[in-house]
Amino acid sequence: MEESHTVIADLADRVARYAIPMAPGTWGWGSYFRTDRSVVELAIASGNATIEASGVTRESVDGLVVCTSSFPPLVDDHAGFLGAVLGGLELSAVSFACGITLNRCNNLLAGLHLAKALVQAGSHRRILVVTADRVGDEASRLEKFALFSDGAASCLVCDDERGADSFDMLASASAQDNGVLGVRDQIDSRLAIEVNEKLERATGIPITKVTALLAANLVRPLVVMKERQAGFTSDQLRTGNIERRGHCFSADPLINLIDLMATGEGESDGLYLLASSVPGARHGVLLRKT
Repeated sequence: MEESHTVIADLADRVARYAIPMAPGTWGWGSYFRTDRSVVELAIASGNATIEASGVTRESVDGLVVCTSSFPPLVDDHAGFLGAVLGGLELSAVSFACGITLNRCNNLLAGLHLAKALVQAGSHRRILVVTADRVGDEASRLEKFALFSDGAASCLVCDDERGADSFDMLASASAQDNGVLGVRDQIDSRLAIEVNEKLERATGIPITKVTALLAANLVRPLVVMKERQAGFTSDQLRTGNIERRGHCFSADPLINLIDLMATGEGESDGLYLLASSVPGARHGVLLRKT
């Protein structure tokens, strides 16, 4: 269900608590999406849509990576969670499944990094990577750095090209500052620069050649400042989904890419960088449109 930020309970009190002006246009507060569906239901809905769109058989999918910040807190419930996702997706041939959660809003890109390595190593042919999250407490819907949406996104990482919406995954990279993890609440653009350099070393492609950067939908001043500090130009940034979608946890870069392609702006052979930063870490995945 799509909602306006104006319906958030105690909006004025929250803004006062954060000591920021009530300036929705500045921050990029617009719509957000709320659902009563569970994380499992969101993951199944997105994963099924991806499999059906790809045209692959479910029996050919041999790996599953589930990314979320909301895994069951009790270990005894983990098997049931995974079994429900696998059952809902009807993935009977999956021989490897794992969950990714410690990367926070970088979870999806970390999952893509892992899936890429497994496929390149030849141990798996087709891995479904799905991320799903929802806000459990409406009191945390609006944070100083983002307006959160419930949602999910997924894609297949394959050893062959599949479907009209295929991309070559040219490289993935990450950078981390262990000294500030959980200590300082600040995104460091130097980590983004480090990821850019790693991607260029792997591909020979400098960031100046990137057609579009698809980043996390945090408040606009923060996104623009940090990505410009990392070397991207304003022409490379795509920030319209900050108002349209809100911050869908780690799904933002993939959702933003899908929406960009739907507008017709996507270029054949275009270069697209999925990127996300949290305090102490940065992940990036460089794609070429096939």
